[in-house]
Amino acid sequence: MNQLSQVFGTVTEPTTNLGTDAGTAIGKVIQFAIWFLIIGAALYALFNLILAGYDFMSAGDDPKKVASAWAKIWQTLLGLTFTAGAFVLAAIFGYLLFGSAYFILQPTLPTL
Repeated sequence: MNQLSQVFGTVTEPTTNLGTDAGTAIGKVIQFAIWFLIIGAALYALFNLILAGYDFMSAGDDPKKVASAWAKIWQTLLGLTFTAGAFVLAAIFGYLLFGSAYFILQPTLPTL
């Protein structure tokens, strides 16, 4: 057994990085999930803008393709605006209800 630990090293529990308090640990898991969704939305928007720009450049003189590309660009920017607005609203509601603008985005759940 000792030789295996020398080859592979020791394995620590993944929850030790989240802290020992259960409320803080659950809050960090929720925070990681929120940031994962945010990064996914940003990457999707970037990919969608690149494709829409390519569609716009390759549309040529076809007005239907140009309109479709503009619609895709507009919808992507509108989605990014809604995402940013959700952050602003979360900060405002967190500040008004809980006294901290980061309360909703970095939650800590109270435990007994």
